[in-house]
Amino acid sequence: MMKLDLERNQWLRDPALVQLMTCLNTYGQARLVGGCVRDSLLGKDTKDIDIATTLLPSQVKDLLPLIHASAAKRRDDHGSVLVVIDKKTFDVTTLRKDIQTTGRHAVVSYTQDWKEDAQRRDFTVNALYCDLDGTIHDPLGCGLRDLKQKKLAFIGDISQRVQEDYLRILRYFRFLAQFNWEEQPDITQALKPFVPALKSLSKERLLEEIKKILETPQPSTIIESME
Repeated sequence: MMKLDLERNQWLRDPALVQLMTCLNTYGQARLVGGCVRDSLLGKDTKDIDIATTLLPSQVKDLLPLIHASAAKRRDDHGSVLVVIDKKTFDVTTLRKDIQTTGRHAVVSYTQDWKEDAQRRDFTVNALYCDLDGTIHDPLGCGLRDLKQKKLAFIGDISQRVQEDYLRILRYFRFLAQFNWEEQPDITQALKPFVPALKSLSKERLLEEIKKILETPQPSTIIESME
């Protein structure tokens, strides 16, 4: 089984993270997920740290006093608890599956199945999980392969994934620019019919994503593809 090199990924040894993960794994099961795992496998710096857990949000909150941590208030968490410990924040989200989705709005239910949680994510390279000891888990069986091949692939049906969250159109191009990966014409064509739906999203969310694209090393090429 593949493992991250702990010497090269010192963020896994952060005392606050170790304390939080140890607590969550004592009463349930928890793994690092998404961008922090993907970027570490690509040899890039890790910024935001997301954690997936089998524990319910209420259970996570009940455990926080044990490690002198607190939960930051947020408007719409969909099962997420923003944990603050030693002035560091960690997004802890209960495993979940989508019941109904409309644009960026989703009705979810909690699950204990890691594959179900992975199936609701956007891209295969973002559906990778990692234990605190560096062990990598690939529930869909294709995330590591696509990462190695530098392939940005949607999970399942592209139309369904995009209609669940129209912002994924911009995220697709942002990740291509961020990783300097080649565009896949068939995916670009599949995204075209849904471009008008971007108007249904808030200007703030759109500007945030566009700003991230402009901050990539060479945004001009990907902007041409977007046009």
